[in-house]
Amino acid sequence: MKRVFVFCLMFVCILSVYGANPYDNPDTIVVARDGTGQFRNVSEAIEVCRAFMDYHKVIYIKKGTYKEKIIIPQSLTNIELCGEDRDQTIITWDDHANIIYPATGTGMGTFRTYTLRIDGSSITLKDLTIENNAARLGQAVALQTNGDRLTFLNCRFLGHQDTVYTGNARTRLYFNACYIEGTTDFIFGPSTAWFEQCHIHCKADSYITAASTPQDVPYGYIFNRCTVTADPHVTKVYLGRPWRDYGYTLFMHCELPIQIRPEGWHNWQKEREQTARYLEYDNHGLGAATTQRVAWSRQLTKKEAQQITLERVFSINDTWVP
Repeated sequence: MKRVFVFCLMFVCILSVYGANPYDNPDTIVVARDGTGQFRNVSEAIEVCRAFMDYHKVIYIKKGTYKEKIIIPQSLTNIELCGEDRDQTIITWDDHANIIYPATGTGMGTFRTYTLRIDGSSITLKDLTIENNAARLGQAVALQTNGDRLTFLNCRFLGHQDTVYTGNARTRLYFNACYIEGTTDFIFGPSTAWFEQCHIHCKADSYITAASTPQDVPYGYIFNRCTVTADPHVTKVYLGRPWRDYGYTLFMHCELPIQIRPEGWHNWQKEREQTARYLEYDNHGLGAATTQRVAWSRQLTKKEAQQITLERVFSINDTWVP
């Protein structure tokens, strides 16, 4: 009996030594394509993180181009992906919606084209470029978000149609000092998202946003102190069109270029004029004139604009403020 006990004790000790996750701690993980980090791929570093961490874990990504299609699973929380240099730390992929699966003969569809999909909550991205560099052959998502309490700081999101898909209602996203470019509906979805001092760049005559905010969610997309620009050949850009009824989009204190259509907004379907929540306040620039805006959009009063705060907008679930 004593031998059995000793053997069991040794077995438990061996398991504790060899079965423990050496990355189950708040230390930083380093990723480098040149082999100088602990991992050469970002997805490998994500894979070793423990589920439902109660501490902040940083994955530091050195300069380089990482051709990866990445999912941060729902079980991961409190992770920060931090690049060494925003413009030189690039995660890229090239799927688009019209890729055909040989086995079925069907297309990939928009929602499988992401380069990075974030299903977990309390995730931060900082100083990174997320790119879908597919040719302009269909919808091609660079960033797809499904989690809540997501923060994006000084990041670039590059693509054409459908660059950023904010995929779940009642989830909250905060973008600060980010660059987002695209062609058609390149910021779209049902989430509540605040864009602070971001650079929004239009690469074609089309629509910037396509919000699908649910009727019972008070806020959708808010662009505050952002700068909108366009390629030289672009002449006609709409601030947005409602992908679904009740879509909510607000531009306030933003610089709008001459390429913005005088009417500002498009209805997508005529009946959506009755429910779309399209708002502006105190914008400036050659595209900010409001005299010809569509009758179903609205200019906020100063008192109403003062009520649009991070605390109020993000209070739909709890008191989180990024």
